[in-house]
Amino acid sequence: MTDTVSSTTELDAMSIMDILAALPHRYPMLMIDRIVDIKGDDSAVGIKNVTFNEPIFQGHFPNNPIFPGVLILEGMAQTAGAIVIKYDATENSNKSIVMLLGIDNARFRKPAGPGDTIEYHISKLHRRRTVGRYKAEARVNGNIIAEAELTAMIVEATE
Repeated sequence: MTDTVSSTTELDAMSIMDILAALPHRYPMLMIDRIVDIKGDDSAVGIKNVTFNEPIFQGHFPNNPIFPGVLILEGMAQTAGAIVIKYDATENSNKSIVMLLGIDNARFRKPAGPGDTIEYHISKLHRRRTVGRYKAEARVNGNIIAEAELTAMIVEATE
C-alpha cells in the first residue's frame, strides 16, 4: 500500500515572524498579527487585535475611536497576500510581492474599535498564474463587519 501526497500545500498558521518574512509591510501599516486555518492559497483567517495604543486613534476619532474601513480592507489584502507568498515560496525560490489591483463590492456593516479582534476570512475565487481574486469578510465576534472582493497580482520583488 502506498501513501499519496496531496497536491495542495497546507499550513496550519503563520506567526508574526512568518508574516514579516512574507510581506514588506511594517508598523504602523502591518494590519495582521497572525494567520490561522491556512489551506494552501485557497483560504485562511487573518487575525488583527485592535488596541487603543494604535496611532490611528489619535485622529479617528479621539472621542469615539473607530478602526478605519480602509485599514480593514488593507488587512484583508495582507492576509490574502501573505498566504499566496507563503504558498508560492513552497513552489519556487523567487522573492515576490503582491500588488493590489482592485477592490469590488466593498461593504461596511459595523464599526470595529479598541478591544476588538478582527478576523479576516479569505477564500480564493480563482487564480491564474500571477493574478488572483479573493472573497474577503471581516468579522468581530462572528458578526460580519465588512466584506469585499480583492484582485491582486504577484510581481517579482526588486531588492
